[in-house]
Amino acid sequence: MHIHVFSSEAELAEAAARRIVDRVRHDAEAVVGLATGSSPVAVYAAWGGQARAAGLDQSGVRGFALDEYLGLEPEDPRSYHAVIRRDAVAGAGLNPDLVRIPDGSGAPGAAAEYERAIRDAGGVDVQVLGIGRNGHLGFNEPGAAADSRTRIVELAEETIADNARFFEREDDVPTRAITQGLGTIFEARELLVIAVGNAKAAAVAAAIEGEETELVPASLLRNHANVHWFIDGAAAGDLSAVPASD
Repeated sequence: MHIHVFSSEAELAEAAARRIVDRVRHDAEAVVGLATGSSPVAVYAAWGGQARAAGLDQSGVRGFALDEYLGLEPEDPRSYHAVIRRDAVAGAGLNPDLVRIPDGSGAPGAAAEYERAIRDAGGVDVQVLGIGRNGHLGFNEPGAAADSRTRIVELAEETIADNARFFEREDDVPTRAITQGLGTIFEARELLVIAVGNAKAAAVAAAIEGEETELVPASLLRNHANVHWFIDGAAAGDLSAVPASD
């Protein structure tokens, strides 16, 4: 596990983006796992900026989003279909035809089909992750099994409350979602975990220094051979031993 602490979100984003760009530079058809939420937005923008500056051809880069709400139409601006198109596809400069997002319609077989699509693509090379305040990864809430696969899940009350800022009322927030499982996520060859701000400090400390438990899904990242944490000083605030800043 590699922990990188930065004095600003901009520096963090540039460093995380360099790892993605390096992978794309070596493999024009690299598969990148895409997270939603506010944490990765600056990383996607930095990725796009670095790729453009390098004249990098990204037309063959493939992407798989982590999750989607259940019950929102893809055209709904609050859906993760819309968020991924706006933040990741546009920000990083990807071919939208090569970016997949889980089917939030609840259709039978959609989860298994998504697993097959990832497998058929050769698996994920670099997976971008955020971390929830309760330690969730994707929509794998506390208690999710370490070997779980893509499936429909119930969202925790804390997650619903956190996401209410994107909706007119908390009652409008979907309570179910489809998400890649922890087992699916951990099969990626490299994991980049992005955490910014005081609100993530407790979760970061629990994941890195606390008990390894399914009750804090992000703590299970310690079992992966190639994990890089990219955190700012505020998100590192509850760590007992903060590494030297990059």
